[in-house]
Amino acid sequence: MVRVSLLNWPISSRRSVPVSGPGGTRSSVYQLDARLKLRTRLGVTLLFGGGLLGVWWYVDSEKQQRLRQQRVEQLRKVALGQGTFSLLDHTGRRRTKEDFLGSWVLMYFGFTHCPDICPDELDKLSAVVSALDRDPSLPAVQPLFITVDPERDDVAALARYVKDFHPRLIGLTGTPEEVTHAGRDYRVYASPGPKDEDGDYIVDHTILIYLVSPDGLFLDYYNRMKKQEQIVESIRNHIQNYVRL
Repeated sequence: MVRVSLLNWPISSRRSVPVSGPGGTRSSVYQLDARLKLRTRLGVTLLFGGGLLGVWWYVDSEKQQRLRQQRVEQLRKVALGQGTFSLLDHTGRRRTKEDFLGSWVLMYFGFTHCPDICPDELDKLSAVVSALDRDPSLPAVQPLFITVDPERDDVAALARYVKDFHPRLIGLTGTPEEVTHAGRDYRVYASPGPKDEDGDYIVDHTILIYLVSPDGLFLDYYNRMKKQEQIVESIRNHIQNYVRL
């Protein structure tokens, strides 16, 4: 009998014999163990990351809540429009501030004989209200026009004037005392200039569009430099983040 030793075989002829165990090859065990370790590390990472995200969200939420509360406290201290008013609208109906509580209001003080600024600002105000009307998620905003020239702007004059602007625009007038009182609550400046030979005159006045909250308090203002798109976005943000005082 001829004995052949495996050690004498050429190296190229040797076959590798996998080392098997009860659960399969040793390499399979190593791969399974590596996958389990990887999954464990990923799970820990996700859990840790999720915890950090939760903590960040909570801290940010608390910060935003504190900022809103500070804003509320500031508005309570310096809020305009804390008084009331009683004026006649362009149909002759008596209107008070209480009639508009619960509604968002855009308010402008001006006069019907204004040659350019007042019409321009009321056109912008009307366009803003129309743009907000197209967003079904927002409540209706009530536009108001309060005269600073009660001597010439009676009910009939306002009725003719408001027809040129937004269909919901309400014109308000009254006695000089009533009009002055309404403007004072919003710190509106108004001063009639000298009359010309025809008795005509210009009224120098505050040129601002006021945003009034459903509480009846001043919330923001927009000067002539503010564009329609900027005002729309600002009002949308105010409505969505509104906190009742």
